[in-house]
Amino acid sequence: MRAAVTEHAGGRLAVIDMPDPKPGPGELLVRVTACGICGSDLHLSEVLDIPGLVLGHEICATVAELGQGVNDWKVGARIAGFPLVGCDECDACQIGATSKCSQAAQLGLARAGGFAEYTTLSASSAFRIPAAIDDHIGALVEPLAVAHHALDCTRRGTDEPILVIGAGPVGAAVALWARALGAREVVVSDPVARRRELAECVGATLTVDPNTEDVASAFAKQCGALPNVVIECVGTRGMIQHSMDVAAVDAQVTVVGVCIGSDEIMPLVGLQKELLAKFVLYYRKSDFTATIAALANGVLNPQAMVTGTTTFDDLPDRFEALKHPVDDCKVILEP
Repeated sequence: MRAAVTEHAGGRLAVIDMPDPKPGPGELLVRVTACGICGSDLHLSEVLDIPGLVLGHEICATVAELGQGVNDWKVGARIAGFPLVGCDECDACQIGATSKCSQAAQLGLARAGGFAEYTTLSASSAFRIPAAIDDHIGALVEPLAVAHHALDCTRRGTDEPILVIGAGPVGAAVALWARALGAREVVVSDPVARRRELAECVGATLTVDPNTEDVASAFAKQCGALPNVVIECVGTRGMIQHSMDVAAVDAQVTVVGVCIGSDEIMPLVGLQKELLAKFVLYYRKSDFTATIAALANGVLNPQAMVTGTTTFDDLPDRFEALKHPVDDCKVILEP
């Protein structure tokens, strides 16, 4: 099969031929039909020196072969891949919180991922998707589940106005889910005009350029008060402090953006406002179930998030281009 692999930290992806994987006991061999390129893929390729690593964890695929002991799947079934594989026995796994399992392994990191024609995953990590969900949207189940989990972990009223910091893929997904879940106002702040336009396409009622407008004032003018819910989806230095600065007294700040380096905050701001901070990562299996149901029922329409596709022939160049500021939201590999 063809696969795109890393050769060294900071290098370009290399498209190579490698043996088809075989499913182990309790596993599925799946043919990847679409795999989203995530910001974490871009970052990992820069910092991990693992020759032969197959990235990619936003997977839509078709079951190609069943491993020993798998009886509840059929070849040809379409799936969205839950990219975390745990022990299936600990308390965390029993409630679907696989990210908290001490043995959790991620596709595209500890296990070969979706930048390949075929990959394997645990049968318990596959979610059926109906025909109404096409392959591109199937590859969005994972980032949409991130957004659903973030909102599920956020203390808010049913129609509570929400401020989203950042309109990249995660911010756009949070805006989309927030409107679907009943938020009467979703204000999104991002300095990139194309991303603000995208946020409006997926449900933002107002977008703000933080380079030219005061975010807190713009939110208050639109919603009648400062935000009681701020969801930070950028993950760069200073964004947590900015979220605290614009939040109302007694607000919740939910941190979804993954800042890899160190950051600084002024705790006095949080103390004076008595803010509640919640850091969230990944999702639970229930977030995948809720996302697939919402997509199948037409509650969510994330089509605008797909801003491009690529094949193996173009992937190394496209992957490199995405490492620099671009207008793309979600680019899908079609292996």
